[in-house]
Amino acid sequence: QVQLVESGGGLVQAGGSLRLSCAVSRIIFSSNTMAWYRQAPGIERELVARIGTRGTTNYADSVKGRFTISRDNAKNTVYLQMNTLRPEDTAVYYCNTLGRTQAWGQGTQVTVSS
Repeated sequence: QVQLVESGGGLVQAGGSLRLSCAVSRIIFSSNTMAWYRQAPGIERELVARIGTRGTTNYADSVKGRFTISRDNAKNTVYLQMNTLRPEDTAVYYCNTLGRTQAWGQGTQVTVSS
């Protein structure tokens, strides 16, 4: 049973915006801090942003002020609004719990051209 399904990636020019979505099974979503991660070629997967069950957020310094994480409890979905994108944001983006407790989904590719 697929627990995490990411979508919303694409190709965008530098300075542009994208909104990623991650559909999460209800039992996972309701009791976990959720997070977005990304992995660029040759680089370890890194934590980008996280949001607690009560909405508390935290961001990596590299995206602070440009990305916004949110969650819709009625839809069991976590979002990542990405603004002012840079070429270095190019990566496959994944969602998971903060502790990476679930099997990884397929991710969604974000490519930012200069």
